Amino acid sequence: MTTARQTTGRATSDERTRSVAPAFGNPESFEVAACSAPEELAGVASVVCVPTFKRPDMLEATLRSLAGQKGGHDFAVIVVENEGAERAGAARASALHAAGLFKGFVIVEPRQGNCKAYNAAWRCALTRFPALEQVLGIDDDEEAEPGWLDAFLRAARTAPADLFGGSVTPVFTDASRAWLSAHPVFQSHYGASGPVPMLYSSANYLIRRSVLEKLGFPFLDESFDFTGGGDTDFFTRAKAAGFRFWWVQEAAQRETMPARRSEFAWIHARGLRNGALSTLIQRREHPGFAGRIRVLAKSLALLAVAIPRGIALGLRTRSGLIGLYHLQVAIGRLTSEFTGANEQYRKPEKN
Repeated sequence: MTTARQTTGRATSDERTRSVAPAFGNPESFEVAACSAPEELAGVASVVCVPTFKRPDMLEATLRSLAGQKGGHDFAVIVVENEGAERAGAARASALHAAGLFKGFVIVEPRQGNCKAYNAAWRCALTRFPALEQVLGIDDDEEAEPGWLDAFLRAARTAPADLFGGSVTPVFTDASRAWLSAHPVFQSHYGASGPVPMLYSSANYLIRRSVLEKLGFPFLDESFDFTGGGDTDFFTRAKAAGFRFWWVQEAAQRETMPARRSEFAWIHARGLRNGALSTLIQRREHPGFAGRIRVLAKSLALLAVAIPRGIALGLRTRSGLIGLYHLQVAIGRLTSEFTGANEQYRKPEKN
């Protein structure tokens, strides 16, 4: 990791020095396990956030991919351990931090939950980095390509947008299942760089500081902790607030897909969950009885076209399993009208 600082040009050095950390109404829930000296972090404009849960070996691969970034950019890392007992990820990250692999923070958010981890990371970034201009993100089962950071920062310097997303390529541990990469649950939402209507996933992102300050803390709604969808809800609120979105295809990551994610049960559950979450988020956008009817009508319409869409998808991919996706989403939408949330992340060992 180099220390040759490059910024996005969104603010002058004096403006960054004068920036003041936002006020938060409640005490921090996280603990600091390791940190760099304040003078090392004072001028850092870009902070990469890495949530982790019981995957120390994969976390190390993630951190080493960050250390191998090209472009000479100065950046820091915040690792968020979200397992409060054994804390294997925090221990591994702290050792790598002490060895000089990265600078920044290792923190522990003992309250389990995906959204809690992100909230802790972004709050840490806003309160410990006075020159912060943007936060970026990568999961602990992903590795960044060497040009990942450079691609994001080049786009952030020139694109008229506030939130940026990048591509994620699945890498199946069972190579015989690689054909599943054509399944919608494993594909990125876009395939070419440029403006896009919205982002949907926090797997690979760059978000300007102004977005976090505008939307306020808690940034992600923690009711989505075990269902997923907190990121989509966040992006939906950002869009409603007038922020703009951009896709950076070259800001690429690879995501490890364990064998269980190639099983029918997992893929089926993910399709149902995607449908249920889309209904939940749309109900938030359109509250009240009229809104409920509107969302239900959309669910019924999607069910009506699910079979022909599924046949087309199955023929295109030559897979009946993949062709089931649209029907699974439609069923998930309708089921969510009458049942509780599908907490697929409640048992992380099955995710």
